[in-house]
Amino acid sequence: MKIYLDTIGCRLNQSEIEAYARQFRAAGHALVASPDQADLVVINTCTVTAEAASDSRQKIRQAARAGVEEIVVTGCWSTLNPQQAAALPGVRYVVPNAVKDTLVPDLLHIPVDAFDLEPVEREPIPGARLRTRAFIKVQDGCNNRCTFCVTALARGGGHSRPVAEVLADIRAALRGSAQEIVLTGVHLGSWGHDFATSQPLHTLVQAILKQTEVPRLRLSSLEPWDLDENFFRLWEDPRLCRHLHLPLQSGCTVTLQRMARKTKPDAFAALVAAARAAIPDVAITTDIIVGFPGEDEAEFTESLAFVHAIQFAGGHVFTYSERPGTAAARMTPRLPHPIRKERNARMRTVLDEAAAIYQRRFMEKELGVLWESATTLGPQGWELSGLTDNYLRVSTLSPRHLWNKISPVRLTAITAEGIQGIIV
Repeated sequence: MKIYLDTIGCRLNQSEIEAYARQFRAAGHALVASPDQADLVVINTCTVTAEAASDSRQKIRQAARAGVEEIVVTGCWSTLNPQQAAALPGVRYVVPNAVKDTLVPDLLHIPVDAFDLEPVEREPIPGARLRTRAFIKVQDGCNNRCTFCVTALARGGGHSRPVAEVLADIRAALRGSAQEIVLTGVHLGSWGHDFATSQPLHTLVQAILKQTEVPRLRLSSLEPWDLDENFFRLWEDPRLCRHLHLPLQSGCTVTLQRMARKTKPDAFAALVAAARAAIPDVAITTDIIVGFPGEDEAEFTESLAFVHAIQFAGGHVFTYSERPGTAAARMTPRLPHPIRKERNARMRTVLDEAAAIYQRRFMEKELGVLWESATTLGPQGWELSGLTDNYLRVSTLSPRHLWNKISPVRLTAITAEGIQGIIV
């Protein structure tokens, strides 16, 4: 059977379809690059924003228009809207998040323990989901109750994967020549808290660094209240990527309180200072929500000033959208959408300016780049695009196809298309 896999949203969703890919291949099925080549399509949906929910529905309709008659839908949007998902054309199964980890064995009527053997080596998923980096799910669910977040409703309580399972997945990825491992979870920093004997995340990271030959190890989003200064000692190992994504959501104290975030601006600033002192040239990125219920101009100005002061290396700005079932959806007053959009633009300008300052620090410096895409230019060679360990997107021209290779690159210019470099 020919299988097409697609996903919307977070890195955790990407890690889940990579797990499905390994299982389908282990069962003897082939992965294809587009739905019109497939007998079966699996779509991992998202509902973190209204736009993500819309994209999820669009992906399903696109697969149906391609002629696929067997569509399996899972993920956060379909878990919260199972009847709406089942009514879409071509959908045969809606798999809720609670049982999504057994989606493949359940679909193929294969015992779950058939996949308990050492997993097959990881191969990148063909098509739009092609990634050189291997996303490994180490944790799922969340016990926080941020008032804006619908993910906790869709994913349930936090639970962690044992070290041995994580190491097995990483070794499979390394056998498949993955040059970078990305650890993912809904609440990654809570890994190990639900074990009979609680363990901190740094235990898992140390085990990976000591027991595997991973060239690069990257951590995805980390809640700032999960970390302390000692955590940053892990970066004494140069294989750990110098990038921390720390979601702030707002730089205003009272807005954070309404969001039920377990941090305050002063504590966040102190954490950033500790990270920068311990990890030279670390890239610290973030997420910001603008237009949250009750956010008046004074609160937004306070948030904007704080974000400006931190000087992030980049980040995402989300215009607040009401998500049914969350506490924030019941809060008032609600801001008019034009004001939300205008604040998004102002916040994005501040983040973009800070990102440009961070990027300029590395001009004429040499950094390793993992090439994630390679586009042929015919006799001229290849146009390559990839990431440094501190999450700078770099492009170059090369006479050789270097996809999934790490090259030393001298960064030479910042253009409208991104950072340009020359392979050393």
